[in-house]
Amino acid sequence: MPAGGGPDKLGVANMAVADRPDYRFDGVICIGGEDWWYHNRGHFDFQIMRRLAKRWPVLFVNSIGVRMPSVRGDKQFAARIGRKLKSLSRGLVEAEPGFWVFSPFVVPGQAGQSLSQWALAPQIRAAAWRAGIRKPLLWMHCPAGARLVDQLGAELVVLQRTDRFEAFPEADGAVVGEQIAALKQAADLVVYAAPHLEAEERGQVRRSLVLTHGIDLDRFAAAAVSGAVPEDVATIPGPRIGFIGGIDRHTFDPELFRAVARLRPDCQFVLIGGCSLPQGWCPLPNVHLLGRRPYEAIADYMAAMDVLIMPWNDSDWIQACNPIKLKEYLAVGRPVVTTEFPALDGWRDLVRVAGDAESFASAIDAGFVQPAPDVMARLFDETWDAKVERLVAAFDVMTGSARGVATARVAA
Repeated sequence: MPAGGGPDKLGVANMAVADRPDYRFDGVICIGGEDWWYHNRGHFDFQIMRRLAKRWPVLFVNSIGVRMPSVRGDKQFAARIGRKLKSLSRGLVEAEPGFWVFSPFVVPGQAGQSLSQWALAPQIRAAAWRAGIRKPLLWMHCPAGARLVDQLGAELVVLQRTDRFEAFPEADGAVVGEQIAALKQAADLVVYAAPHLEAEERGQVRRSLVLTHGIDLDRFAAAAVSGAVPEDVATIPGPRIGFIGGIDRHTFDPELFRAVARLRPDCQFVLIGGCSLPQGWCPLPNVHLLGRRPYEAIADYMAAMDVLIMPWNDSDWIQACNPIKLKEYLAVGRPVVTTEFPALDGWRDLVRVAGDAESFASAIDAGFVQPAPDVMARLFDETWDAKVERLVAAFDVMTGSARGVATARVAA
């Protein structure tokens, strides 16, 4: 446990603006878990940083990687390398007012980090200077950046613990675990998206904040009633069963999905998202893999489905996650069928949970005849803007604690 007493779970709802202390930082450096130029813009760190940029300058450092792609083991090797080189060529860009995106030169993987780590911090400091940041709050998402905590002179350190990175199958779990342990010790605040993961690790961190994923409610609610159907989906007959997201072995259950698709040959299963599974993993004629689509179009794709599904596996990653798509699915007003995972707590009455192919297929059938529940009242306080307000209040508490103001504590 960090020095200085027991952990604080921050209660931040009721601090008045007039009571807020002065901030110790003048901008945010985010060591991101994704690359702004080619990952889905719905990710937690993208959404939070874009909104923080309305208050402070933000430097988003594109993911420096937790593993080196393998020529033999990674069917997307060429695409990954090509995307990274294109990202590097962009350098530093003010993508939105106050929101700067930087692609530093770094070699991923443990050996690569040893070669390039010496040059990483100077690159980031120079980019932060151009963005107008002199006294940064350092926001850590990618654990490969753990060494930067001692190199960037941050006023405050925040760890984003929205994924269990040590369970990522393509990374060295022992190395990543050590990096995360070091970050939890160094962090002034650890932000969790999954309440059960925060409860599990509360004794390991100085302060914690549960900040579940938000939603662009206006965007997804509008898609629910617009009737707009993307052209590549309009040609697919109904009923359409949709999955939107990454199709990766550590999250997606291909065996379950294939079994369900075989059980319902009259349904058309539409998958939107990047796929890292082997070529030809699902040759069924009623399965349509459409690939990645821009975030701005995702709501229309979801709304074009008759039922939306989350066929997750039972991995450590899924057990610790809180999928962003859950609230997005609900907002477009379509029935939702999912496998079990802990972050369903609080939302189980709005979805159908199935544990095997037969019950999953039956739950899809039920979605055709039973309308999706009205969820708008439940989602009003779940917007990304509301999440950022809670986060800024947590910054207030941290700053107040450092200046001698008592830190708020609340029960779990």
